[in-house]
Amino acid sequence: MRLYLASQSPRRAELLRQIRVPFEQFSVDLDESRFPHESANDYVQRLARAKAQAGYAQCQDKTAWVLGADTVVVYRQYLFGKPDSPQEAQDMLQQLSGQRHHVMTAVAVAHNAQCYHQINISEVEFRPLTLAEIQAYIATGEPLDKAGAYAIQGLAAPFICHLSGSYSGVMGLPLYETSQLLQEIGFSWL
Repeated sequence: MRLYLASQSPRRAELLRQIRVPFEQFSVDLDESRFPHESANDYVQRLARAKAQAGYAQCQDKTAWVLGADTVVVYRQYLFGKPDSPQEAQDMLQQLSGQRHHVMTAVAVAHNAQCYHQINISEVEFRPLTLAEIQAYIATGEPLDKAGAYAIQGLAAPFICHLSGSYSGVMGLPLYETSQLLQEIGFSWL
């Protein structure tokens, strides 16, 4: 059984390699717009399923399974995806400063008409950040392609004073849920 990762995320690939899952990687292109009145939970799960299904549709090997994932940061009623600009990154980080927020990461595997999915929800708390810290972090470029404008495994690690949930889920691929899905479809890798 072959597995494909429908993502160009180096973090997701690194996490799969960490648990020695053999896979091949490619990207999918789809509209990630949120539907009006769609909850964060529904949105992130829909996108994970859509990525896995779109990946399967473009995969040449129709015996394979395709894994898709999506991550969103939720603070109060706001959903933070990847910032579109340094200013948007600054706005996100200023809102998260000294606050608790949730990181939702959904993962899905698709094959033919079959699609299985799970979601992980973690709680993260930032210590209070100064504007100078935020601007210095943005100047590194790291936050510009990360949901919520930060990387828990990167230079933002010192900002986080509390984590309840999945470290790998906050990175972008919850390994517990991913391994559960792979076991469910009979994918053996250990």
